[in-house]
Amino acid sequence: MGNKVLILGGSGRIGSSVAQDLSKHTDAEIIVTGRGENREGKGGFLKLDLADIEGLRKAICGCQLVIHCAGPFHFRDGMVLKICIETGVNYLDVSDHRSFYEKVISYREEAAAAGVTAILNTGIFPGISNSMVRQGVEELDTTEKIHLSYVVAGSGGAGITVMRTTFLGLRKAFTAWINGKWEEVLPYSDREIIEFPSPYGKTGVYWFDVPETYTFAESFPVQTVITKFGSVPDFYNHLTWITAHVFPSSWLENPVGIEFLSQVSHKMTGFTDKFSGIGVAMRAEITGTKNEKQAKYCSTMVHENTAVAAGCGCGSVAQLLLAGKLNQPGIWPVEQILPTNLFVECMESRGIKLVI
Repeated sequence: MGNKVLILGGSGRIGSSVAQDLSKHTDAEIIVTGRGENREGKGGFLKLDLADIEGLRKAICGCQLVIHCAGPFHFRDGMVLKICIETGVNYLDVSDHRSFYEKVISYREEAAAAGVTAILNTGIFPGISNSMVRQGVEELDTTEKIHLSYVVAGSGGAGITVMRTTFLGLRKAFTAWINGKWEEVLPYSDREIIEFPSPYGKTGVYWFDVPETYTFAESFPVQTVITKFGSVPDFYNHLTWITAHVFPSSWLENPVGIEFLSQVSHKMTGFTDKFSGIGVAMRAEITGTKNEKQAKYCSTMVHENTAVAAGCGCGSVAQLLLAGKLNQPGIWPVEQILPTNLFVECMESRGIKLVI
């Protein structure tokens, strides 16, 4: 029997990118789900609402792998992973918020006992970004500081769910690992100019709450972890800053306000994408020591389509898991389970170049 893969939220922009990557790099039977109808009329579609627990359980049974792409993950409760553990099915997701990580990591021992390998944060950021950092950490003898920056052009080719995720990330302060202790920082604060590869160049980035801010402190012996995000054109950064620091907090605490801001932003980027493109650039800078001397490692990555890059990040981990190369029961953020040599091989096979 061949591998059967269920992609929850597979009719969305990120989910469909994951499905396309898997169909190109594996011979797995792929079933994608969505709450609406199958507008494209293609096979392998299952109408499913994640609130339908029995329907979800029935869909998962008989699969070799479930890939959870149905965000925003701020609101997900870990039920998908729980059912995977109960039915003995391996699990991946593209989760992008620490609150979800904190919910599901409590199932770690249950997953290990059930022989289920569950890998979190496998998209672009988090995802490819995590593996870029692991590669740098391994190049040094000791690590003192991780500085990870991302910039996305316009919508990034993603759907409105990503817009919702962005605004949800502005709602409250979060803790970051700074000088060996947890300190509170404000989202979209402390603007910093980072030199990204062409075509982005010098671009403003700001503190943003992503899972890496949290998991790197667990994964690596490091004193400081900085994660910053920005957009191009730059006026989007200023609009986001105003939203985070000037607008009444009730706008971001109210689902109606989040939806309004997301819809407006989606329409705006739909227009500016024609000029800005929908690409992504990332820069990972790791400082520490090498041969008892201060050393710095820096790598960068650029892709013309952020959603497609996310599909490559998740799809490559799925490919390796289906091939039996990442069989390690338990629950892991991607940087803890994906070896650097396999990461590099997968990126090369997808035409993604990492510049060191």
